[in-house]
Amino acid sequence: MKKTLFKIHKMDCPSEEQLIRTKLSSFKNIAKLSFDLNNRFLTIYHNENTDILIDNINQLNLDAILLDETLTDEVEFDVNNDQYQKNLLIKVFIINLLFFIIEIIAAYIANSMGLLADSLDMLSDAFVYSLSLLAIGKKYNTKKKVALTAGSLQLFLAILGFYEVFKRFIYNQYIPSYKIMIIISVLALIANLFSFMFLNKDKSNEIHITASKIITSNDIIANIGVLLAAIIVNLTNSNIPDLIIGTIVFYLVLRGSISILKL
Repeated sequence: MKKTLFKIHKMDCPSEEQLIRTKLSSFKNIAKLSFDLNNRFLTIYHNENTDILIDNINQLNLDAILLDETLTDEVEFDVNNDQYQKNLLIKVFIINLLFFIIEIIAAYIANSMGLLADSLDMLSDAFVYSLSLLAIGKKYNTKKKVALTAGSLQLFLAILGFYEVFKRFIYNQYIPSYKIMIIISVLALIANLFSFMFLNKDKSNEIHITASKIITSNDIIANIGVLLAAIIVNLTNSNIPDLIIGTIVFYLVLRGSISILKL
């Protein structure tokens, strides 16, 4: 296996790293990309044509220079990586689909906009994970389409959510059940923490895995928000905190959709 060292002068933050990973994701004979952002080094372990790698990196206009190339046995190809990613995504897909069902039932019983927003967020995440399963082992163009579909779906649900919040703000004066909100938001928070832990075990930085990490981190923030809203509902005896957190959750869905579309 070849160990090829590059000096990339314009690589000084994670965005350039992600750009390089995305550019090289279509190469099947790359075993590992090792980045040193502080010193702006990139080490590639591979069995590819080095000249083709250089051409692709140079297309990014990051002022890359080939410093060294040697043969090494330091890294082996992970032939089970696709199956590993699949198992991770199946776990988080099941968690999100299950909690969508739990939260939407709880939202109806508790008359909570926050829980409704979180349930729809869980549903969109379940769709994203199912689409990500389709991207495993596929070419870069397929992964781009998966990210585009996932981002577009979240964007649609965010717009739908903002409309529902506005409608409830005008017409619905019922006070949600803070006890149900607390119980369900705590359970959902635990579920999302497990999901993020599973996803964080994957260090490949593939575009579909990165998208999954983005939406799960947003979910954790949303769960904490619903929990806080429930406490304030109890203290104020008002539905306004619930409507506010519903708006914030849908804003997080919107922001997550934009982040994924940028990938």
